[in-house]
Amino acid sequence: MFFDTHAHYDDGRFDPDRAEILSKMAAAGVELIVDPASDIASAKKARDIAHGCDFLYFAAGVHPHEAGEASETYLDDIRALSRDPKCVAVGEIGLDYHYDFSPRDVQRRVYAEQLELSRELRKPVIIHEREAVQDNLDLLKAHPGVRGVVHCYSGSWETAKILLDLGFYLGFTGVITFKNARRVLEVVEKMPPERMVIETDSPYMAPVPHRGERNSSLYVHLVAEKIAELRGLSVEDAARITLENGKRLFGLA
Repeated sequence: MFFDTHAHYDDGRFDPDRAEILSKMAAAGVELIVDPASDIASAKKARDIAHGCDFLYFAAGVHPHEAGEASETYLDDIRALSRDPKCVAVGEIGLDYHYDFSPRDVQRRVYAEQLELSRELRKPVIIHEREAVQDNLDLLKAHPGVRGVVHCYSGSWETAKILLDLGFYLGFTGVITFKNARRVLEVVEKMPPERMVIETDSPYMAPVPHRGERNSSLYVHLVAEKIAELRGLSVEDAARITLENGKRLFGLA
């Protein structure tokens, strides 16, 4: 059974057929899903979806793309959402210097505030980092005790070792099935198996052979299959290991 630790079913691209897609998960072997928010409105939508689906949970947070639009009350909003029994993390939070949709100083401030909030709430974080490796590491080191997952990891083994030493899990998406994936494959091969989780980042990042399509958790098995190939495991073992890891990460064991 598979645990898709990162899928955005609150995304509008699922509005036409969300219930139909989610109804297929059990037959596809998908046992659990976490839907991370991008802002307060999406967190509320993810919460409502989660309450209509036994195997789906959500995270509340403000994505770096939305950091510039965060309200003065956004931390209180996350606190309120975190009290929901279906809320398992603070996320999706972090830094994105590729698109720079929010000013970098604002991204850093909002990220730091949410890292501190996660420590207060005793919830893990779900981290988005793109082209901001050093600033991300600096902020994580400045908030000792915060734990969670760096989602859609595609960085170097050197950076991965630092994140692992800080106590973080690494999430792998369909990117590991792409022909141009190189560095991240080394990470999958070398890292401790007890720190890896799998995800789709739906509706984005569809794995080969579905690249370019709308992604969904129905394709998460392809990520597990690639990990099994790289690690010399059976697909069943890769699924079991990453399922147990995800449950431990989000307190669902």
